[in-house]
Amino acid sequence: MKITYTGRQVELTPAQLKKLEARFAKVGKLLDGRREWEAHVILSLERHLHEAEITVNYFNHPLVGLGSDSDLFTAIHSAIERLEKQAVKHRSKWRDVKRVPRKESEADKEARVAEPEAVPAVEPRVYRVNHHQKQKPMTLEEALLEMDKNRDYLVYRDAGTDRTSVLVRRRDGNFDLVEG
Repeated sequence: MKITYTGRQVELTPAQLKKLEARFAKVGKLLDGRREWEAHVILSLERHLHEAEITVNYFNHPLVGLGSDSDLFTAIHSAIERLEKQAVKHRSKWRDVKRVPRKESEADKEARVAEPEAVPAVEPRVYRVNHHQKQKPMTLEEALLEMDKNRDYLVYRDAGTDRTSVLVRRRDGNFDLVEG
C-alpha cells in the first residue's frame, strides 16, 4: 500500500513509520492484496489533541477513518481500526450482493473478435425435421445440388424409394448418405 503523510505541526520518526506501514499492510490485504492502493494520512495537533484522518479511494468509494486522542499513535490506530471496519463492510457487501453481467461495449466486442482462442465452446444443438410436411421427392443429384447452398446436411424424400434420406457433408468435403 502506498502511503502519503501530511503532517501539520507533527513529524513521525522512521521507526514509527515502519510500525504504521505494517498496520497499513493489513488494511491493504483487506481491500485487495493484488492491487496497489493509495492511502492519504493527515495528522494534525490542536490544543494537545492529536487528530488523524486516513483516506483511501477504493473503486471510486472513499473510505475515511477519523481518530483523535491526546496520544498521536492512539489517534492513528483508532483511525486505522475505523478504516478496517469500513473495508470489511465494503468487501462483504461486494461479496454478498448478486451481480449481473454488464452489457458488452463495442471495444470489448472488437477485442473478443480479435482473439480467436477466446471463443467459448458451443454446446451442440439438435434440429428436428418435420417429416409430415408435404415435400417434393428428390433424386440424389438434386440433393447434391441443394447441398451447394452452404448446408451441412439435408433431409429429403427419395424420389425412387419414397423413403426419407439424409445427406451429410463430411469435414473432408465428401458426403455421407443415410437412407431410412
